[in-house]
Amino acid sequence: MIESLHQFDVDLFLSIHRGLSNPFFDWLLPLLRNRYFWTPLYLFIVVFCVREYKKKGWLIIGMLLFTFAIGDLVASRLIKNVVMRIRPCNELTLTSDIIHRVACGSGYSFPSSHATNHFAIAIFLIFVFYDKWKPILPLALAWAFIISFSQVYVGVHYPVDVMGGAILGALIGFCTSRIYKTVESKL
Repeated sequence: MIESLHQFDVDLFLSIHRGLSNPFFDWLLPLLRNRYFWTPLYLFIVVFCVREYKKKGWLIIGMLLFTFAIGDLVASRLIKNVVMRIRPCNELTLTSDIIHRVACGSGYSFPSSHATNHFAIAIFLIFVFYDKWKPILPLALAWAFIISFSQVYVGVHYPVDVMGGAILGALIGFCTSRIYKTVESKL
């Protein structure tokens, strides 16, 4: 059972990593997974929160940082070091199948920290802003999805790593949004 799930994960990885390969994705998806590419969005969120929500905006920013920190801590420092799954780009059995689009990294693969962190932030933002701005739902989910999908396309994560990270991130984002709502109600 475990072996067949692993084989399905590898097959799905290869169908995305190699099967969807094209020059446009080869240019775009490495960019979309780069943290510096999203700096203008992060700056916009900070400026928007402070300008529109004043004191509450600083609380939102603080909770976003807390959400990111919890996601990164749990995914990178705890789970990865317990599971110790080798990244596909470092897997010896896949050496001839990997297209090197970005540096592989030496860390472990499960769960994807990119997926964890971005889904945590997306879910947090959805719960904070959905009542006032409904488009946050599809935009935040699409943003987290494309960054997560990029991780598979460039070859640094298997699909299960990304799905696990997305689920973990969604749980973290939900929990931190509940903390935010509790604190906000007391302001």
